[in-house]
Amino acid sequence: MLYSGDMNVDEVRRLYNDEHLGAREIGERLHKTVWQVIKFMKKNGIKRRKCNETLRYVISRQPKSFKKKTILTNEETYLYQAGLMIYWGEGVKVRGTTVDLANSDPNMVKIFLSVLRNIYRVNEARLRVLLYCYANQNVEDLKRYWSNLLKIPLNQFIKPYVRSDYKVEKTNKMPFGVAHVRYNDTKLHWEITQDIAIMVSRLTSSWGGRVDKYTGL
Repeated sequence: MLYSGDMNVDEVRRLYNDEHLGAREIGERLHKTVWQVIKFMKKNGIKRRKCNETLRYVISRQPKSFKKKTILTNEETYLYQAGLMIYWGEGVKVRGTTVDLANSDPNMVKIFLSVLRNIYRVNEARLRVLLYCYANQNVEDLKRYWSNLLKIPLNQFIKPYVRSDYKVEKTNKMPFGVAHVRYNDTKLHWEITQDIAIMVSRLTSSWGGRVDKYTGL
């Protein structure tokens, strides 16, 4: 068994600072445990990154499950912008590992799914749907409705969330339940949130003053 004393300071510093490997990855490269690497780095004054920064590097080396289209037609540009606005308003943005849009409006869900398929060109097999509905609604009928509408097979639907403590009284209130369209890929989540940030920055810099003029803010 090799011991931490066999490690070379310059090599560990290069792997950590230049190749951006994490302590665990360095350990795998040098046949050490993660704790041996961490102890060695601390002993030799190699400053460690914050966990989220290391995670960013680890994820950046993983292959993408999607291939974003870079040259868009006018129609695709409108679709792309609409999808980003929809996700900005309705999508999950904080957890950072899964793209998740939930809505009861079929058109809104279809538009965002079209962006995933046609702009980000995701892997169809990784799409998942979670149905949220009430106890007095027909779960199987709703699953078939969303499956046909979104062209996502039923075997890609995960266990639905059915509210048994409350029954919908009005027939026009969420008649199709709520569909969560999910895609588990941290890189895609980061790319979408970054694209939203870029779009918002451009809009606020171009229209910010004029918006303030009309809103009084």
